[in-house]
Amino acid sequence: MRVPPVTDHVLTELGSTGGGPDALALLARDQDTRRLLLLRAVLDAVDEADEALCPAALRSRLLDDWALLVAADAPPPKRAEPTAQRTGAPSPARERLLHPLVGPWAQSCLSALDRRTTAAGAHRLRRDLAHFSALAAAAAARADLSFTVRLTAHDGVLDLPSIGTLRIPHATDRELEVRNAEGRLTVRQHDAADVTVHPERGTGGWSGAAGWTSAYALPALTPAAAPVPLDDLGPYRAGPGGSGYPGLGGPGEPGDAERKQWLQAWSGTSVELRLGGDQRLLEAATLLRGLVPLTSPDDSGSDDTMGGTCSGTRPEAFGAVLSTAPPAPDVFAVTLVHELQHTKLVALSQLVTLHQAGPDRRYFAPWRTGPRQFDGLFQGTYSHLALADFFQQRALTAAHHPDREAAWSAHARCREQVAAALPVLAGSPDLTVPGRRFVDEMIGRYERMAQHRPPRHHVVRAQAYVAAARALFEVRRTRPTG
Repeated sequence: MRVPPVTDHVLTELGSTGGGPDALALLARDQDTRRLLLLRAVLDAVDEADEALCPAALRSRLLDDWALLVAADAPPPKRAEPTAQRTGAPSPARERLLHPLVGPWAQSCLSALDRRTTAAGAHRLRRDLAHFSALAAAAAARADLSFTVRLTAHDGVLDLPSIGTLRIPHATDRELEVRNAEGRLTVRQHDAADVTVHPERGTGGWSGAAGWTSAYALPALTPAAAPVPLDDLGPYRAGPGGSGYPGLGGPGEPGDAERKQWLQAWSGTSVELRLGGDQRLLEAATLLRGLVPLTSPDDSGSDDTMGGTCSGTRPEAFGAVLSTAPPAPDVFAVTLVHELQHTKLVALSQLVTLHQAGPDRRYFAPWRTGPRQFDGLFQGTYSHLALADFFQQRALTAAHHPDREAAWSAHARCREQVAAALPVLAGSPDLTVPGRRFVDEMIGRYERMAQHRPPRHHVVRAQAYVAAARALFEVRRTRPTG
């Protein structure tokens, strides 16, 4: 899959916090290519691994899993009746392999294969490769293939990605036989009754078993987009090493009531995105591939632009947004605008080098209580510039005075934050030629916002907020340590 080079036109579109369908598709195609290459690297690393780390039986199982994925990737036979699959949608196998959380899985595999063999590393690798078996089986079930495989329930939980999880009354790892035929998955246990699961279209599966939890997805943002999985199941939602995310909390496990809260907040998000410009809805519909619920951290260390939510992204999980439960659609929209700018900039930075700044120097970032590296400042300035544009568009189109005032206030705050950080980017000698063009477009977007100024009292409050943040930063920077 060849990805075309990044043109000046693409840099111009993305630098202004925009990006048309072609530019966004370029980022997505490149990330898809990288994912497939990463999977190839896993296969090659397993093939070259020491026998003590990856014995022949484990290699054979991996090859069988890959063969099942290849079969699931084949085009379905032509049928007279219309299918439920979206036009241009990937095959079940590709959809599974390109899912955001497959990225952390692949990185975990490579990490275990790269370091010197240890008992803990070998155990982790066996678990990782067993998960690949479940992934292949789920893809084959989605493709309506008949098969019989042995899958592993880890700590009493059998995970079938995109379909659901089954909890069995055993806390240890054990193998189970899983069969798929005539649209039904049957899980067989030698000491308990069979469990039958009926995979549903898209995401989820129905079963009457007491230990079954179906995977869940939120409705598509637009008619042409796909439903968005709410990834609250599975072992790869956690941060590196199975821990939480610094400053963000750990992966959440919402029950039925909490899932309904997510749906309620989501139900009006597409409307709220469009109020900030069609571009923001296009970005979300094109780039968002999954939402990972988080528990609330004790202290996120960020400002309140996000409306009380805490969110983030993972470079190795393209298309995923991690977030605590948004309280309302307008807050959900702000979260997506903010985080998808990080998604865009990370993807672009893997296509072209924007700067060569090292990690040593730290800079003032008015949206953070602590200093940031140059790359973090770049990321934050870009996302807050998009938020400033988003809130300005909402203020200009708001029908009611309270909504208009709230949007102007948020716009003024974000724009003043950008004004404090943008000169550092513009004056950096570490920008490359593409990076200079990109930052110039950011400056152009910032300057064009001056055509529609917010009411003066909002500007004054925003300036005072940034001045207070800078003063606090200076106090902490100069305070003696020890």
